[in-house]
Amino acid sequence: MAASEAPPADSAVEVPSPPPANDSEDVTLDAILKHLGQFGRFQLIIFVLICLPMMFHAMFSVTYVFTAATVTHRCNIAECDLPESAYYEEHTEWSIPRNGKDLDACNRYTNSELPQWNQSSDICLPTLFTKVSEPCPDNKFVFRDDEVTISNDFGIFCDDEWKLSMVGTINNLGQFFGIPIGGFVADRYGRSFSIALGGIMGAVLGVVRSFSPSYGWFLVFEFLDNMTSSTLYSTCFVIGIELVGPRRRVLACSVITIFYAVGEVALAMAAKAFPNWRILLRITYMPSLILLAYFWILPESVRWLLSQGKEERAKNILRRAASVNKRELPESMLDKLVLANRDKLQQSSESRFPIREAFKNFKWRIANCSFCWIVHVLVYYGLSLNVVLLDGDKYNNFAYIALVEIPGFFLPLLIMDRFGRRYSLCGLMLASGLCCIGTIFAGADQPVLQLVLFLVGKLTITASFQVLYFFASEIYPTNLRNSLLSFCSMMGRFGSMLAPQTPLLAKYYASAPAMLFAGAAIVSGLLTLFFPETTNVILPTTVQEADAIGVKKKPSQGKDLDLVVAASQTQ
Repeated sequence: MAASEAPPADSAVEVPSPPPANDSEDVTLDAILKHLGQFGRFQLIIFVLICLPMMFHAMFSVTYVFTAATVTHRCNIAECDLPESAYYEEHTEWSIPRNGKDLDACNRYTNSELPQWNQSSDICLPTLFTKVSEPCPDNKFVFRDDEVTISNDFGIFCDDEWKLSMVGTINNLGQFFGIPIGGFVADRYGRSFSIALGGIMGAVLGVVRSFSPSYGWFLVFEFLDNMTSSTLYSTCFVIGIELVGPRRRVLACSVITIFYAVGEVALAMAAKAFPNWRILLRITYMPSLILLAYFWILPESVRWLLSQGKEERAKNILRRAASVNKRELPESMLDKLVLANRDKLQQSSESRFPIREAFKNFKWRIANCSFCWIVHVLVYYGLSLNVVLLDGDKYNNFAYIALVEIPGFFLPLLIMDRFGRRYSLCGLMLASGLCCIGTIFAGADQPVLQLVLFLVGKLTITASFQVLYFFASEIYPTNLRNSLLSFCSMMGRFGSMLAPQTPLLAKYYASAPAMLFAGAAIVSGLLTLFFPETTNVILPTTVQEADAIGVKKKPSQGKDLDLVVAASQTQ
């Protein structure tokens, strides 16, 4: 993303239309984007295109919530049930133990006459059932709904239900390995190529998974599907940031991430309409085959092209943007951009993929970012998994949880530019942590207050996650942005692996999950203050520029660093 080359000291001046032709002209890509329109028609078309894979990724990453769900069932009482018997029958009052308000899924009461029963007499009488429970014989069950998941398709019940939770773990393992690979592909071969390749491979593997003949094959394709498509979110986010002017980045990326919530809602409604896991996977994945066209119709990031020295392709895309946005773009301006980019690439001592140098220079920044990502994923998914206050239809509840995220996507619009990235990130994480603490003191006797605190906590961690994605995209250089952001996201998978286990803590102490979420959010929130501030800073192209973010200028520093610092002071 060579566009963020070091500008002259007057880079804060808006480039007029037509731009001046003198030697002091600002020829950074950000200045050209301002001239073309920071969020014009061309950028709008690109955003519509990248919102589709964002929506598909949301559905890909959480389909296991429905495909590997536990179906509501009870023991088949051979002496009482007929083939057409329903879940609730009169005899269930005395033949099935209760587990809270529901019927026990895996046990029944013994019948004193059952050992001698010859099926010719009626022994379905309340006086013959004892209060001694036993496991369901022969794993025969009666189901409440018509829902078909891998549970009743592959016979996974009761003592084997750990296999269902294992699907979520395999899902996150696939993302753990896939995110860094996808980040490498995006930085080495291009953003649009990565989106098209990841989307198509995920779509094909998802459809193939719907034909899985066994639990083992289902796990294999669950892993491969998420490994190939896991980078869609971060790559869409990065390409969105790289294609718009600096003053429209927050708005643009807020719009992009809304489609993640839209995808989750769409998945919930599809699962409700088609409660068969095989049909659901086909309906979810087959439309994403349209991403094959993205190899040809989705323009590459101009910043990435410049960082790789692909100048002619970058110029052609800028010419097309000028045409679509109905703006004039002088060739002299493009030539100056290319010359400045060449000078920067020649002066830079780093390679075009200096990953080793980046980890040397940014080790503390990467460590802090990774820990912050782990905490965000832990709290984000942990709150969803520990929502015990929202009773009722699970499909609607899943949609409600997704919908409450939408205000969280827009909240950064109001605070990021006003308070800065660091303080916004810190404040939102502290707010989410305090809401988690509040749920402890509210207690079960104040369900309305507890529900409000839960929703506010989910909203603020969603907003904080949005800021984190944005912030992490600004503190790393172009030729490593996708790789390092993907590395942090990969580390976040540890949080998503831990989140499903947090309900187990509640068995030992009811408030333990909330205490864990609160403590992690508050500690990580305070650590975010050690990040450099990036508000109104031109996106760095090289490792040296990224390293100079937040560094105060000293008289002894050379001209190059002076220019970088001047860029960071641009309003």
